[in-house]
Amino acid sequence: MAAGDALVRLDLNNPVFQENLLHLQKPDRHAALDTLKKIRQLTWAQLYRDNGLKWEKIASVAPPAGVDAIYALRITQARRCTAYRDGDFMRFLTIAPDHDATYGRK
Repeated sequence: MAAGDALVRLDLNNPVFQENLLHLQKPDRHAALDTLKKIRQLTWAQLYRDNGLKWEKIASVAPPAGVDAIYALRITQARRCTAYRDGDFMRFLTIAPDHDATYGRK
């Protein structure tokens, strides 16, 4: 199976991501869960092409040690989250309170 053909597997274990997700207002939390459900059904190739998710590399934020790059993607209509790819896993890091915060801007 080619790398792009593998289904995306989710790692939601980051405590910051969990805190961000659980503190969303109910409509945003439900929208975020719908997005996560959608992502689980995609291959990596489909995820990269999906216009609704807008997976894009964040150049303005240094990735943690051992991580090549951090990416942003839309998790709700108004919010983006950060994540990185680790093999077949998408490891989630944060859900930003607003668009600019995702990219390390104030």
